[in-house]
Amino acid sequence: MERPSSGTSQGDHGRHRAAEVARGGAVTSLETFRVGALAALRAEGCRLTQQRGVLIDLIGQSADHLNADDLYRLARARDGRISLSTVYRTLSLLKRHKLIAEIHLSEDHHHYEPVTGDAHYHLVCRQCGGVEEFGAQVIETLSDALRRDYGFTINNVELDVTGTCRSCTD
Repeated sequence: MERPSSGTSQGDHGRHRAAEVARGGAVTSLETFRVGALAALRAEGCRLTQQRGVLIDLIGQSADHLNADDLYRLARARDGRISLSTVYRTLSLLKRHKLIAEIHLSEDHHHYEPVTGDAHYHLVCRQCGGVEEFGAQVIETLSDALRRDYGFTINNVELDVTGTCRSCTD
């Protein structure tokens, strides 16, 4: 299921993600992501303000990998009372509860996306800034080869792939 685009510079690369809720269940919709976020807020003793609700909805709905400034701009368009500090506090809370992932796309700031049950990685175009996701099967093939050829078992993969996308190459 496609997530609607937020209109950020990364383009419309992305798909609806499932976030991992605090109690360990896979999230399959915005509403379930929202339930997980509400549980995280309650666990921290925080209230669900209208501003936090707007931020949670934007993160859950976006097809893009939002950074804090993108999120702030989009949130302010919906509710002019949202402050940048509210954005950062909400991102920190959601990250602490593993509802969002902080990703590094070869820029000087972080981007965020809901955590998925399925591992995926990002191809980042250095020319247009577009981000394309690819699945873990590529890494699983590499992992199998490393185990078979070298007796090496991978515990963790951190991968930053940059280059030029098909659109910019053509």
